[in-house]
Amino acid sequence: MNLPANSNVEHFLPVLSAIQKARSRALSTASQQLLELYWQIGEYLSLKVAEQNWGQGTVRELAQWLAEREPNLRGFSAQNLWRMKQFYEAYAVQSELSPLVRVLSWTHNLLILSKCKSEEERRFYLKLAVEQRWSKRELEQQINHSLFERAIASPLKVSALLRELHPAADPVFKDSYLFDFLHLPEPHNERDLQQGLIKHLKQFLLELGRDFCFIGQEYAVQVGQKDFSIDLLFFHRELQALVAFELKIDDFKPAYLGQLEFYLEALDRDHDVVEYALSRSLSPTLVAQYQTRLPDKALLQSKLDEFYELAKLESGQ
Repeated sequence: MNLPANSNVEHFLPVLSAIQKARSRALSTASQQLLELYWQIGEYLSLKVAEQNWGQGTVRELAQWLAEREPNLRGFSAQNLWRMKQFYEAYAVQSELSPLVRVLSWTHNLLILSKCKSEEERRFYLKLAVEQRWSKRELEQQINHSLFERAIASPLKVSALLRELHPAADPVFKDSYLFDFLHLPEPHNERDLQQGLIKHLKQFLLELGRDFCFIGQEYAVQVGQKDFSIDLLFFHRELQALVAFELKIDDFKPAYLGQLEFYLEALDRDHDVVEYALSRSLSPTLVAQYQTRLPDKALLQSKLDEFYELAKLESGQ
């Protein structure tokens, strides 16, 4: 078998790219058709349960009958058929969510349906799973890490300037990040934190979000004749912006904000040190916490209960 010469590879890449894109579209189309089928079956079963009192016994008979008629058929067990009914009933009256469930795979939908306890929680993970293009494993990890509860307990406070510069920034950043994969010593210092994040960069990127691209650690910037370094520097594809991280292990101090604003100016422009220090009266800077273990489940549930009570009061129920 003769392989193409290296000089021809660049001309062959578009062919490979076209094949891969077509395959991806075919898989996506097949997944959407399967979801449509499951939706139709779920609707039919829901109707039969309501009008003719079908129960799980009748659904088991249906599954057995299908298996006898189509021995090679897969995915239509009694348990899966009942899930199709639950799937339809969960989203039939939620027109804004119906398009989202059709974008995700059946496995994604089953995870959200089985693990989420409320309509708000399902909406939260459906939207993020689509926006962040989470794999099944990534979705499961975020649910297991109680991302919804943490977002309710600590809602993000985005500055007006950041929202003006990047209207799409709200779902990108978090008020609190969970780094339970670090296994840091206690006590630990900022160097331990930085090295741990770099060592577990894949998990760190998953916690940040899919569109973050790592550029470097101790990223050097020069202001005038002086050298400075940014702890961690990333690029965000959707925002088309650099994102600088300054890592601190103690409580927030106003001086930290000034330091980060100075670095942001250094990334933005190339003028004198004094101009950098004085020019930012408003800042797109965010302050977030990190946690090395998941917060107490009882505390998260308490915050969630408060959220639902407030929602009831606002709706007048």
